[in-house]
Amino acid sequence: MATLTDTIQDAVKKGNAILGYKESIKIIKSGKPQMIIIADNLPDTMKGDVEHNAKLAKIKLEIFDGSSKDLGVVCGKPFPVTTIVIVQ
Repeated sequence: MATLTDTIQDAVKKGNAILGYKESIKIIKSGKPQMIIIADNLPDTMKGDVEHNAKLAKIKLEIFDGSSKDLGVVCGKPFPVTTIVIVQ
């Protein structure tokens, strides 16, 4: 079974990952993503917004066990990543 890190890296490699809070919210509201992943240190107001929209859309939400910097490294990006949406 694939770990969350493997799932993230696979989605980024295949181009199935949308990175960033603002873009993620747009995708959550307009489409039907497979999964949402947020960094452990996402500010509470943003976290609440993502959780609320995920619940309304009935999308699986995972909390990455690490900071946004760690999540950026997993994605192969030289910048912090707070939110990832995996689409098909």
